[in-house]
Amino acid sequence: MHGSGCRKTQLQKHIELLEEYTARLKEYSRKLKVLGDRNSYSKTDPDATFMRMKEDAMLNGQLKPAYNLQLGVDSGYISWLTLSPRPTDTSTLIPFLTSMEASLRHRYPVVVADAGYESEENYSFLEDHQITAMIKPANYEISKTRKYKTDISRRENMPYNPDGDFYTCMNGCRLYACSIYHKKSASGYDRKVTVYRCYECQGCPHKSECIKGTNWKTPEEERFKKLNVSRKFERQRKECLERITSEEGIRLRVNRSIQAEGAFALWKEDGAFRQFLCRGQANVYAECVLMAIAQNIDNLHRRIQNGKLGTHLY
Repeated sequence: MHGSGCRKTQLQKHIELLEEYTARLKEYSRKLKVLGDRNSYSKTDPDATFMRMKEDAMLNGQLKPAYNLQLGVDSGYISWLTLSPRPTDTSTLIPFLTSMEASLRHRYPVVVADAGYESEENYSFLEDHQITAMIKPANYEISKTRKYKTDISRRENMPYNPDGDFYTCMNGCRLYACSIYHKKSASGYDRKVTVYRCYECQGCPHKSECIKGTNWKTPEEERFKKLNVSRKFERQRKECLERITSEEGIRLRVNRSIQAEGAFALWKEDGAFRQFLCRGQANVYAECVLMAIAQNIDNLHRRIQNGKLGTHLY
């Protein structure tokens, strides 16, 4: 029906509305298929994910389509690289090591990484594959401050009794294990968490310092101290902290800062390579491989000229 004075029937209106909904549903399904397990994607480059960039000229947390580039450096040479659509580094370590071992047919006995790669899943993967983890704990820097050491609300500042399986708070009260729950990560890793609770918080003079934050659903007098602890992760973090603070661990961490961060510095600062020239993950990956080959050739040339062949660690 069209034209002046003509009106659509109710049936025709319903049919057109259903056709409009069908077209929308097809468009939504197509976009969800492109999105996959990500939270966003770029219309100009569907393989790219919106991420917060370090180079933010407006200083307002701008989101830009980007790839998370991971570089593996050995003796100053880039031995492997991967591109990830995920903005966080935590979920990129296992795919990086798996693809590197499958392609290079070689497994490194020691892996050195910064605090962004620390997680129980990564620790467990390295343990299962008999790889020594040299990963800086996420709380390593803040744990050296006076504010952290004097914070009575933190689990790290409460003595733990392994025989009785309880923590002791500032007031001398005990926090016993009351429940256990399992938490799965996005990749399917099952994490076992133990909940410790104190039943003697009423009338405690340190309650305001120990139980921080407010909860309007629970009155102040009914709130009790709780700790969510993964015993496996606590053990892994403690062992890794002992390794990275040893003489060999300090040497490896210093070399990671020089070699791994230096590889990015050569690209971004010396080479002024601030953004990819291609679109699509396959094209961007090829661009990164060419940059890595060029950098390795340049590194080899400089070492030959300076007589530093065979130098692996500074």
